[in-house]
Amino acid sequence: MIRYGQSTLFMALIIALCAWHGPTAADEIRIGFSGPLSGVAAEYGQDVVNGIELAVKEINAGGGITVAGKRYTVLLERLDDRADPTQAVNNARRFKSNGAIAVFNAVFGTSAAMMRINEEPGHEFLVLAFTSTPRITDMGNKLTVVVPGPFSSMAHISADWAFERGWKKCAMAVTVGPYGDEWRKVFREIWENRGGTITSDRPANYYTETDYSAVLAATLATKPDVMLIGGPSSTTALMIEQARGMGFRGGFIMIDQAKLDYVREVLQGTRVMGNLIGAAGAAIPPREGQDFAQRYRKAYGRAATAESAFNFTFMHALARAIEAAGTVNDVHRIREAFPQAFPMYATEFPMEAYGLTEEGRALVTTATQTITEGELDPPELYFWWPKTREAFEAVEKSSRIDRSIPRRWLTTD
Repeated sequence: MIRYGQSTLFMALIIALCAWHGPTAADEIRIGFSGPLSGVAAEYGQDVVNGIELAVKEINAGGGITVAGKRYTVLLERLDDRADPTQAVNNARRFKSNGAIAVFNAVFGTSAAMMRINEEPGHEFLVLAFTSTPRITDMGNKLTVVVPGPFSSMAHISADWAFERGWKKCAMAVTVGPYGDEWRKVFREIWENRGGTITSDRPANYYTETDYSAVLAATLATKPDVMLIGGPSSTTALMIEQARGMGFRGGFIMIDQAKLDYVREVLQGTRVMGNLIGAAGAAIPPREGQDFAQRYRKAYGRAATAESAFNFTFMHALARAIEAAGTVNDVHRIREAFPQAFPMYATEFPMEAYGLTEEGRALVTTATQTITEGELDPPELYFWWPKTREAFEAVEKSSRIDRSIPRRWLTTD
C-alpha cells in the first residue's frame, strides 16, 4: 500500500515525467484532415494533407502557436473518407470527440456534408474547405473558410480562350458529383451565352474509374471542337491520353481540380496535351528565394502541387487566426479573427492570400496556363474580386509574386 507521503511523492514524479517528455494534451491544438487517401483520388488527397502536415511541422519547429503567453503544439490527425459524404461526417465527429477545433477537407460533397453538422451547439468546429464551387458560400455557414477562389472565374477565362480559337462546339466529360455537376451547369450557361453549342454532356467517375472508352466513344461521336474535362489530376491525365488514342485532335479545357503541372508530369511532357487550358500549379515561381517546392520535395520525395501549396498556406493562416483570437478552443472567435491573418505574401508563402469575402472565401488569384500545339505557354494571374480598376491596381501593386508573370483584372460584364 502507498502511504499518503509516498502517494504525494509518486504524483509529483508522474507530473515531472510528463513535463520532461513534452507537451501534455492540454498543450496541444488538434486539427483533423478527412479526404480521399485510397482509390484513384488518393494522390489528390495525399497532396492536400502533405501540405497541411508540412505547415504543422514548421509551425511546431518554430515554437508552435502562442496564445496568452502560452505555447501550443499542433497535432494533425488524418482519416480516409474515400470522398464519401457519410464517411466524412463520421470522421469529423471522431475528430471532434478527440478535441479537434478544425477539419480540413478537399471535396465539395464531403465538405458540404460536414458543414451540416459543424455548427451544432456544443459540438462546433471549423471547416477549411478546399473547393472552388461557388455554391459552397451560399450555404451560409459561419464556421467555414473556403480556401480557393470560385471556379466561375476559370470558366469565363477558358471560354474566352476557346472562342478566340474559333471553337464553338464543346462536349463535356466532367467528374461526377456535386462539384462536377455545378461546373457543368455554370460552364454551359457561360458557353451558350457566348453563342456556343454543347454537343454532349456525359459525366465520368474520375474517383473510381480509369477506363473512359465508353464515355469518350459517345462524346467524340458528336464531333466537338473542344472538350471540357477533369477531376483529380491523375485520372484527368488518363482521360486526355485515352481521348488522343481514340483520335481526338481538338482542344481541352480542364476544370480547376486538375492541375496542369501534375497532369504534365503524369503524361511525361506536354506533347500529347496538344492545345489545352487549365489551372496552373505550384510551378509558378512566387518569388525568388521562396523555396516551398524544394522543401516539399525534400520532405515527400514528390513534386509540390497547388493542393499542397494552398493547404500549407492556410494551415499557417489558421495558426495566425488562433493567435489573433487569443483562444485555442473558441472556434467562433477564431473564425471571426481569420481576416487578421491576411495579407499573406509570396515572401513567406507559396500562395498569396489577400483576405476573405464576407461569405468566407479566400481572396486568391486564379492562375491559368495554356499549352499551344504541345508547347507550354507562360502562366497568367487573374484578380477576380476587385470591383473597380483602382481596387485592382492597388491589390496588384501590393503583390510580391514574380513580376514576370502577367496579371490581369478579370471582368465578366
